[in-house]
Amino acid sequence: MTTNITDDAQEMDGQLIPTMCGMCAVRCPIEVQVRDGKPVWLQGNTNVVAMGSSLCPKGAAGISFEQDDERPQQPMIRIGPRGSGQWRKVSWDEALDYIVERLNKIRKKCGGRAIALSDRGGPFIDLTKSFLKALGSPNYFDHDCSCGGNAHNASLSIFGVGRLGMAYDIANTKHIILYGRNIVESLQVMEVRAFMAALDAGAKCTYIDPRSTITAKYARRFWRIRPGADYALNQAIIHEILANKLYDKAFVDRWIEGLESLEQSVKTTTPEWAEKETGIPAQEIRDFVQEVAKDAPHVIFHPGWMTARHSQSFHVSRSTLIINALFGAIEVPGGLIFVKSPADVGGGNMKHLADAIPAVNEPRVDGAGSEHPQWDEEIGILHRLYETLRTGKPYKIGAYIAYRHDPLSGLSDPEAQKKAMESLDLLVSIDVNYSETAWQADVILPEATYLERSNILVQIPAPAPFFMIRQQVMKPRFDSRPAWWIFRELLRRMDLGQYMDFEDIEDIWRYQLQGTGVKIEELRKKGIVTVTDKPTLLDRDNGLRFGTASGKIEIISPNLMKAGLESLPAYRPLEPLPDGQFRLIFGKVAQLNHAQSTNNPLLAERVTDNPLWIHPEAAKKLGIANGDEIQIHSADQKVSSHAFVTEGIHPEAVYLLHGLGRTVKPQTRACNRGVADQRLQLGGLDRFDPAGGGLAMIETVVSIEKTKEKTV
Repeated sequence: MTTNITDDAQEMDGQLIPTMCGMCAVRCPIEVQVRDGKPVWLQGNTNVVAMGSSLCPKGAAGISFEQDDERPQQPMIRIGPRGSGQWRKVSWDEALDYIVERLNKIRKKCGGRAIALSDRGGPFIDLTKSFLKALGSPNYFDHDCSCGGNAHNASLSIFGVGRLGMAYDIANTKHIILYGRNIVESLQVMEVRAFMAALDAGAKCTYIDPRSTITAKYARRFWRIRPGADYALNQAIIHEILANKLYDKAFVDRWIEGLESLEQSVKTTTPEWAEKETGIPAQEIRDFVQEVAKDAPHVIFHPGWMTARHSQSFHVSRSTLIINALFGAIEVPGGLIFVKSPADVGGGNMKHLADAIPAVNEPRVDGAGSEHPQWDEEIGILHRLYETLRTGKPYKIGAYIAYRHDPLSGLSDPEAQKKAMESLDLLVSIDVNYSETAWQADVILPEATYLERSNILVQIPAPAPFFMIRQQVMKPRFDSRPAWWIFRELLRRMDLGQYMDFEDIEDIWRYQLQGTGVKIEELRKKGIVTVTDKPTLLDRDNGLRFGTASGKIEIISPNLMKAGLESLPAYRPLEPLPDGQFRLIFGKVAQLNHAQSTNNPLLAERVTDNPLWIHPEAAKKLGIANGDEIQIHSADQKVSSHAFVTEGIHPEAVYLLHGLGRTVKPQTRACNRGVADQRLQLGGLDRFDPAGGGLAMIETVVSIEKTKEKTV
């Protein structure tokens, strides 16, 4: 029988309860006011100075989401073909036993490695990784092949730490350079507050993007760059830095290996050359480099957040990090700062659930860390899983669990994904939403919402590290469960319960906090407990901690060499397109967390459609006026939309807001509203950056035709 979960909701009626937002993957610290067992007010956690009471639009819509009935309300087992919407509502016991029976068959026949799991990454992955580790599988994936994987692997290749191993001291910077990092719309509240404070204090922002965004509005300099040409721009910037000896000589001499190779690689990449590739005037590039050099080392060249763009995006991020290093913008206020663990600053680190589970020595199915040493095995490359599902090589994957992750919305070519998924013996979705992936699953397990559940505790490495808590503030409205309970129950039914032997969430918390000196009561009261009051900076002369083999910044990467790839390749422009064809780019707005919040009752009112942005010059050639009905063609795929004619997009590109075009019928506010850009990315699972592994999503080419003039 199912063990009852602990009712962890606090009896603090009318008070503000600290917890953690769950409306997107940022997970901001918040406070919730509860009356009569229901949340009535949400705000930022006022115990956190950097947060204040601020919330983004998504966070402010948390109560709207909680009150929404258009979400899974109890476990469901599919009884018709995949995607048919034919389900049988079942008990938790039946659903879990159904899953366990199939997992056991797969493990017996193919071993634990035949089970894969993906999630959104972030601070709670100790739970999902521990579950897979207990099963004997190495095949954990996060979503970064469609997001920040290129930036992550680029950082590893040069610094020896991933993209989260460095923090950006935005509040104290003098100049921040953003390559499509739409910081004001694709936002973290604390980061945006720091950004605005820096601008108020006189900092400059240079924003580089084929599309004008809200962030561009705040920039002192906006370069509307040709799609895919950002690597050429960086090569010209590096050329100017080296040719004019504008770099931090003491830092470079002490910490950089391979400067001569870098100098050789940019010998001919002058601003004049870059102007032809990027459309940015040569003199503007020169003036920019001189300006930044005066502000260095208190500058930030941001390597990107969502960098799954084109087949050289890895080298955009990598060259961006190299520019930071040349300016000595490492471990200084206003630059890039190594994150520290609590143990680094005199405290104690949290214990991991995975520590007591035997190591898994099986090779990953995607070759990350082995056949592909340049890809970090800790995050994997999820789109390569579909190659395995199609071919059965290097070995069979029989089960795939998508936890709070919707690859059919987040990755390219969902029809190709669905076809590959047919080879699975078991597809499970654990989610708070009816996602596109859930609708294809064999079993849907409804997770309790972020207000209805507690999670394992979080340790956040940072210049000033801290601990965070998400604590349940209300009882679940439906028959849903928290993730820790779901994974524990699956392991117990598979006779592996010793690897997650906890009776309730506080039992887990006590285990995690052993040796930290932090009390559960303190976390419950404040939501965050800091280990130190001030950021810790390492000694720049002798104390920097690069995780590379040399202990220095490596311009030439051994792992790239092992993979047969160049560390400093020449820029390869995207193929010129004939008139009437465009690169399809996409992005987001502050009101939507991609597809996850498209059906939110409040947010759906704020974003009702996603018209196709097209430049006036391109529209004129096609006879398209603002508001005209159009068809977008990609290979044999055609979708209907309407045109938004604007100078805010590069003439060689068109743009769609991501997250719309849903097909799941129970989501009545989202179903069939707008266009899903990923459905136009046909063949996109096999278009990716070989060095970083990220999908090359803006290499999708579309054509446009008018179908009907706008009617007044």
